[in-house]
Amino acid sequence: MNILMLTPYLPFPLWSGGQIRTFNLLKHLSKKHDITLYSFIREEREKDYVAILNKFCSEVRVFIKRPPWSATSLALAGITYYPLVVCMYLNREVKNSITEAISRKKFDLIHAETFYIMPNIPQNNIPIILAEQTIEYLVYRHHTKKVNFLPMKLLMELDVAKINFWEKRFWKRAKRVIAMSDSDMDTMQRRDSDLKVDLVPNGVDTEFFSLKLPRKKQPGRVKTILFVGNFKWLQNREAVNYLVRQVWPKIKAELPGSVRLLIVGRHPPAEINRLKSEDITIDSEVEDIRTAYRISDVLLAPIYGPGGTRYKILESMATGLPVVTTATGIEGLSAQNNRDALIADSPHHLAQATIKLLTDEKLYRKLTENGRKLVENNFSWQEISARLDRIYKLAV
Repeated sequence: MNILMLTPYLPFPLWSGGQIRTFNLLKHLSKKHDITLYSFIREEREKDYVAILNKFCSEVRVFIKRPPWSATSLALAGITYYPLVVCMYLNREVKNSITEAISRKKFDLIHAETFYIMPNIPQNNIPIILAEQTIEYLVYRHHTKKVNFLPMKLLMELDVAKINFWEKRFWKRAKRVIAMSDSDMDTMQRRDSDLKVDLVPNGVDTEFFSLKLPRKKQPGRVKTILFVGNFKWLQNREAVNYLVRQVWPKIKAELPGSVRLLIVGRHPPAEINRLKSEDITIDSEVEDIRTAYRISDVLLAPIYGPGGTRYKILESMATGLPVVTTATGIEGLSAQNNRDALIADSPHHLAQATIKLLTDEKLYRKLTENGRKLVENNFSWQEISARLDRIYKLAV
């Protein structure tokens, strides 16, 4: 098929969950389909990565994304019915370019990643597949609830109401909608019972993340607790603050001098960088994330915000690094507590689960082996791209 794919980010380098997902799908789908890729970028230097994507796409075009707090984005959010997350991507040049490409290339299908770039697609009769990596309405509602400054809260609630309206509106425009997890799929169908929703979960390159050497287990050494996340996501900023302020002190109190916390992620804001201390390291420049998994003893991910792609969980399991997380953090992965990971929600229980894992070698080995099997059996990119290919055929 001749496919136009639209993404709100360039799918390389692999710095975020969305980039990882789209890059791997492109790599596998390009073996069967001719793909034209239109992507938004944040900086001019990202154009240097287009050559890598040209290996999988017949054409790649990029457009600069408008910053969220720019005067234009704010003005559009104020004078149109669109929420701010849509206004950042409204771009007449993109719409005109897509119009021209449609007439020139005769696409069989349009694949859009996220509803908020959909207004750039001109009216046409080409079937659209809309992939939602998260339900944005739930994400923004979650964070709006925590705002106490009343004028700001009222503005954010208005924006959340707009997201709720347009998210559902663009779901209806698509021929089929793709969810990342069972819970997202159920939520979508509760919001619109007529919606055709398909499940295409995230995956992991199990060969790439397979550690060839066993993880070092030297008696008496300081053990490393790892958190991984791109800090452009509100959920990751919230999780790290929760981890450092409420969970980490409880772990240190029971394992004094024998643990350290390693926080790895791109784009940490000042509030995250200020969390550095003698036993807390923040690293935003890791070139190969496998290095962080290699030197760590457990991944601790106290995720409470809805949405997100859970790549940290899948990658950690693929490397054989056991996971401690919340019910929200493990959502959609079909993992069982005490078999594939340790799952807890309160600060006390998250701390106790982490301590137990670090001190119980038998449990450690069990979670290492079962976590790896879980991703190998259910989350390979070959199977996931084949599932998406089947959905493409149903849509045309």
